[in-house]
Amino acid sequence: DYVFFENSSSNPYLIRRIEELNKTASGNVEAKVVCFYRRRDISHSLIQLADKHASKYERESPSEPELSDKQKHQLRHRELFLSRQYESLPATHIRGKCTVALLNETESVLSYLEKEDTFFYSLVYDPTQKTLLADKGEIRVGPRFQADIPDMLQEGESDGRDQSKLEVKMWDPECPLTNKQIDQFLVVARAVGTFARALDCSSSVRQPSLHMSAAAASRDITLFHAMDTLHRHGYHLSSAIGILVPQGGPVLCRDEMEEWSASEASLFEEALEKYGKDFNDIRQDFLPWKSLTSIIEYYYMWKTTDRYVQQKRLKAAEAESKLKQVYIPTYNKPNPNQISVSNGKMATVNGAASLAGHQTAGAGRACESCFSMQSSQWYSWGPPNMQCRLCVSCWMYWKKYGGLKMPSRAEGEEREPPSPTPNDLRARAHGARQSSHLAPMRNSGSPRSSVKTKQAFLLQATRLTKLARHMCRDIIRLRRAARRPFVPINCGAVKADQHQSLIPSPEFIAPCVLESRPAPNTTRSPRTPGLQVPPPRRLLSSLPSHGPLGMLGKRSYHHHSRLETGAERRASAGQGEPCTHTNAHPHVDARRCAYMHSRSG
Repeated sequence: DYVFFENSSSNPYLIRRIEELNKTASGNVEAKVVCFYRRRDISHSLIQLADKHASKYERESPSEPELSDKQKHQLRHRELFLSRQYESLPATHIRGKCTVALLNETESVLSYLEKEDTFFYSLVYDPTQKTLLADKGEIRVGPRFQADIPDMLQEGESDGRDQSKLEVKMWDPECPLTNKQIDQFLVVARAVGTFARALDCSSSVRQPSLHMSAAAASRDITLFHAMDTLHRHGYHLSSAIGILVPQGGPVLCRDEMEEWSASEASLFEEALEKYGKDFNDIRQDFLPWKSLTSIIEYYYMWKTTDRYVQQKRLKAAEAESKLKQVYIPTYNKPNPNQISVSNGKMATVNGAASLAGHQTAGAGRACESCFSMQSSQWYSWGPPNMQCRLCVSCWMYWKKYGGLKMPSRAEGEEREPPSPTPNDLRARAHGARQSSHLAPMRNSGSPRSSVKTKQAFLLQATRLTKLARHMCRDIIRLRRAARRPFVPINCGAVKADQHQSLIPSPEFIAPCVLESRPAPNTTRSPRTPGLQVPPPRRLLSSLPSHGPLGMLGKRSYHHHSRLETGAERRASAGQGEPCTHTNAHPHVDARRCAYMHSRSG
């Protein structure tokens, strides 16, 4: 049976197919069910692909009556998607029975709307892989799969078609041989097949006895080969027997029952128990080395064996012992979504107490689906802040079909997007960037998919991080890191490299040379104003200075009044000043420098 299951007081019913009923140790009854999914349970991208696939068939069959917008809206609620997923649910959650059928192309789609609690499916949904596939049980009926029937010939009119090109004759019933001669020839073919199995080593292992070999030689494959040989040789018995027993040995014809080993037969029975007659899954998971044709042929031959009859009897006995039906009492518990007022003070909306003012504000609102103002009972629907409500009939429609009778302002309509224009194609790049900040969120009480804005954030790098991008390029390797966003960057190595670059190494300190010069003899004037004596006139002070050098190539007073570093010496040497002091060692010991100062003093 196909039944409605309730897992939430505000959500629509789940539609499931009962596979078996099991009684637990506690005495409760659980149902093993197959899951069906609605359109609202599947992503919008998959729904668009399914609608595009269906629109092609609609264009190929224009005889389908035109549907109104309301009928199209309600027809979406009747479509389901089969899955291979099983689950166990308590039988007490069953709320009624329904009907689910494979979509029949010969029937009108209006027939599903006219029947109550009737659904259809045509695609299989895989919730783990998020894919939609066509059901393997699709009925290929319609002009796309049928041959073109020619017009009926009039009486006496001949058919101008060449029959030899349209068909191949496999047996002539008007052959010159009698039925007795044909039967004798088939007995000879069986005897040849039995003898061939006795000579074949692999066949002698599988059929160790003469009785089993004779039974295998009497199968259809041997008889078909014998009759085909007789037909190809013009029904001459001597020529046909010569073909059955050539010079190399007798002809051995084996079918799939003989080709399969005992272990392969056990795997096939195990797969058939798990997947049923889904031969594609059987081949993929259990027998990948077998062709699909071989598996199907073996299945129909396996059904003629005694083992199949025994298993069928065992399954019938197990089915007799299993629980076949369960009584489900009428569910009369109040729904938490009922809108009720007690003494005009408090109201219950979605199972939570709220102020009576909220109830009064929604008391004058119409039904969100049929816009009716009167109902024996009202139910809250959708988010509490919208204060939408449904009448009794629309509430039951929502629970069973997962939507509203009429498109609502609170329910997003699924419409096929029009063909994009060049402007739309240019705008999609910007729209894709904007949509990356939006994520769909399904409401518990409404079928629409509202849009929730993700929380924005700002990533501001520090100055040291920005500096590290330029100073530590060999360690960070930005292009390689951009291609591997989930591999972390070794921040410890970056910090260590940055620390070493900021601290100078002793090997890279520029060498300096310290020299001491005797202090110049200067005459200082007396501090007493009355005893001021004019300073003695320097004899050479009036001589002109030629360049940076003093008289007789000596250094000037500016050079004698301070210590000169090696860098300044090199700079002065570049200007043409000769170097008068050299030092073999780049580093001067501190004690030696102090000794030189003491001597100069």
